[in-house]
Amino acid sequence: MSMDHSAELVRLRATVRDLLALSAIPEVWVGREPPALATELADLLIESLHLDFAFVRLCDPEMRQTVEAIRGDAWSTFPEWLQQRLAVSGHISHNEVVNHIRRPDESFSGIVIPIGVNGERGLVAAACYRLDFPNETDRQLLSVAANSAGTAFRSAHLVNELRSAQKVLRDREQELRTARDELEIKVAERTSELRGSERELRQILDLAPQLVAVIGPQGDRLFANRVLLEMLGLTFEEWRNRPFPSLSSFHPDDRERFASVFETGFTRGAPTAFEVRVGGRDGTFRWFLVHHNPLRDDHGRITRWYLVATDIDDRKRAEHKLQQENIALREEIDKTSMFEEIVGTSPPLRAALSHLSKVAPTDSTVLITGETGTGKELIARAIHKRSPRSARAFVAVNCAAIPSSLIASELFGHEKGAFTGALQRRQGRFELADGGTLFLDEVAELPAETQIMLLRVLQEREFERVGGSGPVRVNVRVIAATNRDLHAAVADGTFRADLFYRLNVFPLDVPALRDRRSDVPLLVEYFTHRYAKRLGKRIRRLTKETSQLLQAYDWPGNIRELQNVIERAVIVCDSDTLSIDAQWLSGRSPGPAPAASLSTGTLATHEKDAIEAALKDSKGRVAGPLGAAGRLGVPASTLESKIKALQIDKRRFKPG
Repeated sequence: MSMDHSAELVRLRATVRDLLALSAIPEVWVGREPPALATELADLLIESLHLDFAFVRLCDPEMRQTVEAIRGDAWSTFPEWLQQRLAVSGHISHNEVVNHIRRPDESFSGIVIPIGVNGERGLVAAACYRLDFPNETDRQLLSVAANSAGTAFRSAHLVNELRSAQKVLRDREQELRTARDELEIKVAERTSELRGSERELRQILDLAPQLVAVIGPQGDRLFANRVLLEMLGLTFEEWRNRPFPSLSSFHPDDRERFASVFETGFTRGAPTAFEVRVGGRDGTFRWFLVHHNPLRDDHGRITRWYLVATDIDDRKRAEHKLQQENIALREEIDKTSMFEEIVGTSPPLRAALSHLSKVAPTDSTVLITGETGTGKELIARAIHKRSPRSARAFVAVNCAAIPSSLIASELFGHEKGAFTGALQRRQGRFELADGGTLFLDEVAELPAETQIMLLRVLQEREFERVGGSGPVRVNVRVIAATNRDLHAAVADGTFRADLFYRLNVFPLDVPALRDRRSDVPLLVEYFTHRYAKRLGKRIRRLTKETSQLLQAYDWPGNIRELQNVIERAVIVCDSDTLSIDAQWLSGRSPGPAPAASLSTGTLATHEKDAIEAALKDSKGRVAGPLGAAGRLGVPASTLESKIKALQIDKRRFKPG
């Protein structure tokens, strides 16, 4: 018994020693290559457990690597199914861990220990001829050996992976060091190039004729070229220590304007351009065109302000001189021959043009009166051209040429579907003339309802489109014209008194051509040149008879009639001398046979009687085909003027 006890004690000591050896496998195998692990484990099992056969398979699914080792000559004694299973799949179930294999004819036992839950990390197979194999100690030793080998195998991969990563890291560090050295060399070279470029740029800017300055985002002065410093008589340090902006360098008359423009641009971060007078060290001021532009980074932040000032003093002086010459020339032209497209120098025309010059720069409403053909629209256009609105639209509307049912839509526009045919929204003439001038010719022909709408526009500066529901505001200067006596129309009730007073802010009467006979030769020359040039003819003079005839004629159609006569004469002229047919000047407006004639002789003797007779026959009506003007063969506006001058009460000729 004591010998058995001593043998067991020896065996236990050996077992403990083997367990300690196996449990130290991970530490001992650190750094070993994976193929060597399987071989060393198989050798250790053969030696420690006194096995006749050992098979080791180590797997790492993540690394996709498998190693195997076989030791001993008892492989052929394993059942065929187990050999196939180990060779093909290597998958061992949990039941196979505890079952050992024994052949009837031999005292041979074997066991398979999986590594991992289902052997996914590999397996350890052992066989021995000992009858007590495998006992519990064998199983524990094999299990410890298998798990230790699996851990060591994984650690070996991790160590290799770490070594590879460390090598890559070392290579990358070397590459980075090399790249850093190369970059430092390139930066140094680039810095040297930039410094050279900066010196070259400074030299170029110093030679440039413009004044150049660079300002920081907070107003700190960074650079000024030589031309700027020399003009101001300052050193760079003196200039840099000045506040920014420094108004003392500018002309006193320009300082407030410069400060306003500069502050607006600097606050908004927007480029600006302005003209300003800059004083030099000699105390004189010169005009400069200053451009003030920001430089932004990739995030939109301003990093620099660049100021470039170009000397434009010679140009400004030339412009001022030219402006003075133009003013003098305009004044001379106005005095001698033409005003815009209005030709003549007669006292009545000069008086009208003097009134025009005074009212044109204002925004007042103007009422132009005069007979048909006197050039009322030319007067209106001249007012617009000389007004602050000259850069905007001049829109003309002939109120007599538009049907009364459409005049409101024409003036104020309409909404889609406002009436039959209104297929889309349309702007009226008032909207088209917004900011400019609207000329209402023949304003006396407006229907009563349109007069009310026009009155609202003049009073409120707003209107509603036909079919609309909201007000439309406009800024329009209105110039109206008529060849009728609006006083009489107001008395007749055909024209609203309140609208008349709104339009009649500044009345301007255009004289008839018969009242400015001294202008006829100028007008004849003007129209002759125009139509001869258009037709490619060269006409040098008038016949004496034509000149006398044109001067003596009464011109009931005024300038329009004269223009038509000259155009006709130029068309039929076959030489360089212009002549007209006297029959061209005998026409009168069609209508009933006149009850009396307003010829020159009649006007001198029986003018009042003739007018009263015509008013009696027309029952007090002046205009129209059956009116007194048609019966007398004169324009209605002329007759209205005569009635007013002779103090004739036309109301007493009306029925009732």
